[in-house]
Amino acid sequence: MLPLSDLTDARTIVSRAMAPTPQYRWPLLCEAIGTEIRVKHENHTPTGAFKVRGGLVYVDRLVRREPDIVGLVCATRGNHGQSIAFAASRAGLACRIVVPHGNSREKNAAMRAFGGEIIEHGRDFDDAFAEARRMAEADGLHLVPSFHPDLVAGVGTYGLELFEAEPDLDVVFVPVGLGSGLCGVIAARDGLGASARIVGVVSDKADAYARSFAAGHVIGVQQVATFADGIAVREPNAEALDVIRRGADAVVTVSEDAIAEAVRLYYRATHNIAEGAGAAALAAAMQDKANLTGKKVGVILCGQNIDTDWYAAILAGRTPMPR
Repeated sequence: MLPLSDLTDARTIVSRAMAPTPQYRWPLLCEAIGTEIRVKHENHTPTGAFKVRGGLVYVDRLVRREPDIVGLVCATRGNHGQSIAFAASRAGLACRIVVPHGNSREKNAAMRAFGGEIIEHGRDFDDAFAEARRMAEADGLHLVPSFHPDLVAGVGTYGLELFEAEPDLDVVFVPVGLGSGLCGVIAARDGLGASARIVGVVSDKADAYARSFAAGHVIGVQQVATFADGIAVREPNAEALDVIRRGADAVVTVSEDAIAEAVRLYYRATHNIAEGAGAAALAAAMQDKANLTGKKVGVILCGQNIDTDWYAAILAGRTPMPR
């Protein structure tokens, strides 16, 4: 587990590029869940998602370790790629980003705008990562992983902000992609001595982490079928799973319809946009509301980068089908 000093050093790096994000109490959300709830607004970052924190820390530390590096390559469904493109541009580095075919058009456009070169390959994140690894070996590029202690330290800075502002939280719901966000929240809680229960959240159509948490070892799935592309992962990271099993109370599943309803609730109650992964934590709180009465609850709105057509469909009462 990362020490508190690692998170505070990461916060110094992150603060050069962005201000802390807020954690707000929204009365209509409290009314909907039936208890006190705080939203950590990681949709209020320069890239619209929490991942930018990890990208900034990873690239800063990489350049200090390897000043002669010539370029980066990574795989993503969108938010990780935006974070690496954003950080690479600030460091003056070229950045290739491999995405699966059919990836979010608007996330692709954002990654290009931040300076990334987009390459489409494969049917999902895992295929894209295999191609990124091949490119790194063939072209002498640095392969940026999707899980790494420096990424965890970076994204863990939002956990520091949350627990410093709200030290008496009883439970925090955190979406789980490859696990950096959840591991970062665990590190921040433990480093600050907070006592909140931490619950990871996945879609029931991409439930590898829930299965693996229950089994005690990595269990992959053959395919994922969620519109919440930020949590659409087939194969858990073993290192992340170990941290999560030691530090989280549970990893729960929510349905695609529940995620869509949480997107709608965020808009009705706060007029904030949430992408599918960003709404997953609120969906879990809605699902568990009977057990949350009298508790002070934190939910992580980890990102807002949802394509217009999907968002329009959700606001019209429908649940998008994954591409």
